[in-house]
Amino acid sequence: MTNDNTGADAAKAVGAKGPEELRRQIEETRSQLGDTVEELAAKADVKARARARAADLKDKAGAMTVQMKSTAAQAGHTVQDKASQAGHAVQDTVPGPVRTAATNVVQAGLRHPRPVLIAGAGAVVAAGLLRRRHNGHH
Repeated sequence: MTNDNTGADAAKAVGAKGPEELRRQIEETRSQLGDTVEELAAKADVKARARARAADLKDKAGAMTVQMKSTAAQAGHTVQDKASQAGHAVQDTVPGPVRTAATNVVQAGLRHPRPVLIAGAGAVVAAGLLRRRHNGHH
């Protein structure tokens, strides 16, 4: 047996029609094997996968933070509006010194809204309770 004959026998064994086609099939198989090895290496790269997952979670957390801030801002505006409406509703029934104090609170609320919103909400509730008691409701 010569080398060419051995190549021809190998070509027949894998269904190739000649040594050139056999070489082409070998090259194609090597390429596919290389792709498979790269895919397996990527799956085995735990650090890279962990970094990708962390980046994805960070993006989701950032989006959630933006959404929460937006919701909180809307709620803050709603509370400010309600406090302003309540202030206007009781303005005529409140004595002058109390009205002056309330005006000062509102002006402070425009400068520092969070603490004053909490205090203002308490004042509105207290004014409502006082008004009920004054009108004979218990």
